[in-house]
Amino acid sequence: MASSASEEALQASLPKKLKENEGALVSDPGNSSSVAGSADSIDLLKISTSGSSNSNVVKTSNGVSSNDDDDMSIEDDDGDDDNEYDYDDNDDNDGFLYDDDDYMTLQSHFDNVNLPPGVEAPLPWLNDPSPSENLASTKTLTISDLPPCSSTVPSESSSSTKPADSIDDCTIQNSQQFKQFDIVEDFSDHHYSRMGFSDEQPPKSWAKRIQEEWKILEKDLPDTIFVRVYEARMELLRAVIIGPPGTPYHDGLFVFDCLFPTNYPKSPPMVYYYSGGLRLNPNLYECGKVCLSLLGTWSGKQNENWVPGQSTMLQVLVSIQALILNADPFFNEPGYDTTYVGAEGQKRSRSYNEEVFILSLKTMMYTLRRPPKYFEDFVLGHFRNRAHNILAACKAYTEGTLVGSVSEDAAQNVENSGSKQFKSSVARMMNMLITNFTKNGSTDCEQFRVGA
Repeated sequence: MASSASEEALQASLPKKLKENEGALVSDPGNSSSVAGSADSIDLLKISTSGSSNSNVVKTSNGVSSNDDDDMSIEDDDGDDDNEYDYDDNDDNDGFLYDDDDYMTLQSHFDNVNLPPGVEAPLPWLNDPSPSENLASTKTLTISDLPPCSSTVPSESSSSTKPADSIDDCTIQNSQQFKQFDIVEDFSDHHYSRMGFSDEQPPKSWAKRIQEEWKILEKDLPDTIFVRVYEARMELLRAVIIGPPGTPYHDGLFVFDCLFPTNYPKSPPMVYYYSGGLRLNPNLYECGKVCLSLLGTWSGKQNENWVPGQSTMLQVLVSIQALILNADPFFNEPGYDTTYVGAEGQKRSRSYNEEVFILSLKTMMYTLRRPPKYFEDFVLGHFRNRAHNILAACKAYTEGTLVGSVSEDAAQNVENSGSKQFKSSVARMMNMLITNFTKNGSTDCEQFRVGA
């Protein structure tokens, strides 16, 4: 999807990123993770220096080029960009690393860390009894010195740390009555909080159009998309999309921050994906960029592009769910639908779905531990209600069922489907899921524990 970025350019830009006290706004919309609109919208957008309690936090992902997204990943990424999915018929896709226990342990240390690309932070929880400890040294940048990272789920919820028996009836009731659309107040953790109109009063014509968008969303949102908008900042929107059934994203929750630009609807919205450092789709970058023709971030057919006065935010959200989070995301990569056809294409697609499903499970656990602000009750209720379905699907996949083919009613069994490495990884992930789901209040999950 994107070509390799220059190593020298990245290093040259690093000191500037570290010194800036305001979020960076990259002038080139094609290479900016935070800019998903057209060039027209960028010229009119402003960076606010107030209006947010996090105004001193430097969100480095704003200035990260989409071509540098591989540097943002928490996991090691073997292979080059020209051969992102390197398959070997003899190794059952062993090239993909499923170090799940290590991954989750390491990731927890970096939940609140803002690491610009190219910066190495020491690991203070590891002791290095080297002779150099006795030597005078300059001050070292430690994990605690760094501000929160905007590439992770935006806010930390108190419910994520509550034991199951402390989750009161009110919280459970709130999760059951959670509104699909609602207007909220605090926008301080929103990715685009420093952009848009800031303290300025938006034009009445613009505000009227946004209110029309709100009405469309409130009326027509599908039951698998949930939206919060902000009373004091009408240009901001946050959405949580449930992964569709029949795909490797099923039952997962995917968080997006959106911005109506100041010249909306002339220019499309800007959309940022909270990746948690995981690349689980060719169109969703680790740096947060969402690649979609409707957003102007990818070239497409004329009828796929943004049409001022006709296209809507609802169309954007539904397109992300249907066109990006689909059953065969492998073919989202340009040219793969014609390069890999027939049995070879299906084989590669199935292998990629296995990788994606593992990343989706990791995203589930990460979202459960750190649900986005104003969605805490929804996340709690969703995973409490879906725990058995998720674990049952995992069990089916360890037994050879094709990823994405499990439904609540039946499973489509495919003999010998799934690599040994994938099945082993799913089994390990199941045990971690059981622990997390049980803490979240789900019952009878132990029946799925591997080896029980």
